[in-house]
Amino acid sequence: MASPDAPVNEVEALRKQIADLQIQLKQKTAAESGLIAPYSKSYSRVPVRSVLQADGEGASLAGQTLRVGGWVKTGREAGAGAFAFLEINDGSCFANLQVMVDKAVAESVGGLGQLTPTSTCVLIEGILSETPPGTKQKVELKASKIVHLGTTDAAEYPLAKKKQSFEFLREKAHLRPRTNTIGAVARIRNALATATHTFFQSHGFLYVNCPIITASDCEGAGEMFQLEALRAEVAAQGEAVKAAKAAAAADKADKSLAAESKAQVSALLALKQRLAGAEERARLVGGVPHTPSGGIDYSKDFFGRAAFLTVSSQLNAEYYACALTSVYTFGPTFRAENSHTARHLAEFWMIEPELAFADLADDMRCAEDYVRFCCRWLLDHAAEDMAFIDAVIDKGASERLRAVAAAPFARVSYTEAVRVLEEVVASKKKKFEFPVSWGVDLQSEHERYLTEEVYKAPIIVYDYPKDIKAFYMRLNDDGRTVAAMDVLVPRVGELIGGSQREERRDVLQRRIQESGMPLEPYAPYLDLRTYGTVPHSGFGLGFERLVLFATGLDNIREVMPFPRWPGHAEF
Repeated sequence: MASPDAPVNEVEALRKQIADLQIQLKQKTAAESGLIAPYSKSYSRVPVRSVLQADGEGASLAGQTLRVGGWVKTGREAGAGAFAFLEINDGSCFANLQVMVDKAVAESVGGLGQLTPTSTCVLIEGILSETPPGTKQKVELKASKIVHLGTTDAAEYPLAKKKQSFEFLREKAHLRPRTNTIGAVARIRNALATATHTFFQSHGFLYVNCPIITASDCEGAGEMFQLEALRAEVAAQGEAVKAAKAAAAADKADKSLAAESKAQVSALLALKQRLAGAEERARLVGGVPHTPSGGIDYSKDFFGRAAFLTVSSQLNAEYYACALTSVYTFGPTFRAENSHTARHLAEFWMIEPELAFADLADDMRCAEDYVRFCCRWLLDHAAEDMAFIDAVIDKGASERLRAVAAAPFARVSYTEAVRVLEEVVASKKKKFEFPVSWGVDLQSEHERYLTEEVYKAPIIVYDYPKDIKAFYMRLNDDGRTVAAMDVLVPRVGELIGGSQREERRDVLQRRIQESGMPLEPYAPYLDLRTYGTVPHSGFGLGFERLVLFATGLDNIREVMPFPRWPGHAEF
């Protein structure tokens, strides 16, 4: 006969099974969406992110033995030295995991005092336990074994617990990722990189790797870093001759020179004469071989021609777009611009999509969709770090992302934008440092005023005067403007620059010549317009400016892991 409690027990059992399945499904869904790193037995260490975000801050992992590693944010002894609490962070998320270490466990590494200094590195094995109700975290790790200890001298550690200036942190670039701000920026940067690939891959773009070393100037501005191995070769030859001179001097000191040695001395004296001539030439041209006409002899250089670090991958991306239709690049670019502003770097990363069979309207739509997608992605996947940014850096950062993600961007012609700014100046509402007039490029102060004061949202400005834009932008029918567009956003100004590319060979060739550039380096680019030309468009986005826009930081050097600007190339 069945027990009266049988239905109740069955209900409880079914409820437990459902609860277990819900937990598993929640973890699986979160892991697949990238919200948490999946907990895997394949690795001995469990990321802090997995512990804290697994079903309500680790509750589903309670009772399990885990290994957790990281760096101590804060540590303190308690219970009259009977145990210590460590707040450790491994960079996988903003939050720290609390670890409790008994005095007996710490004896294996020299006592609790070895564990508590800030920035001490630990790998600890223990049981994950639920904490009493009302505690900040629902779980903590109770250590049973110290697997690894990387000690820190608290008296010498340069990053004190007090707030450090960003300028000081740049001098400690090897340690600054351990700070809350730079750690959050790194994770936000990672989230935006993931969003970039997700967006373009889901829209049918192919990811293309383009060269960093190039022989052409994409922008035509000449602000390029030049590669050169000639000087090193001359220096090496000079060292060889110096060694020969030393050997000759030693031979001269030996009065019992053999006949064959005299021949060697003669050869060395000849080398000495050649060295004197080389040194004279070096004084005249800086140690670089020159042609008889006075130009640098690149035939003796590594590539046999002048080579530079790329300022843009656009031209190379166009080659692939004119065969594979939709492509994008994501890589480093370099500008030898002697600028010390908070918006410029000598080395930065660019995202450059190219779309075949696309006009300027398609280009603007793609750029807007991409920016809005990135904003939504950060709100969904980097909420914890964005909450820190809101609290410490920029109170309106998350709200700005929500506003951008929610509303379409206004389209404003360059002519209309200039008219609006001229009216602002005429009414004396705003005095700009740089003058505003048709035919002059918009400055950052103009762009920010349009987005922050006039439209109070991102805008796309299009149809710029041809004389202030690059040669490859399609000439409009008016002959005065080109099919170019810039996406302008609050706080940053220009975020994206793009255009419909000039697909007419004769017009493109004329534009190159009008820009004062030689045709030879652009022969392949012109060839694209000869063999199956196609209307196509593209844009470039400075990745660091996107991170700057998202975080609200004032200086672009804070969002680059190792920033380079004039006079600074450390680390």
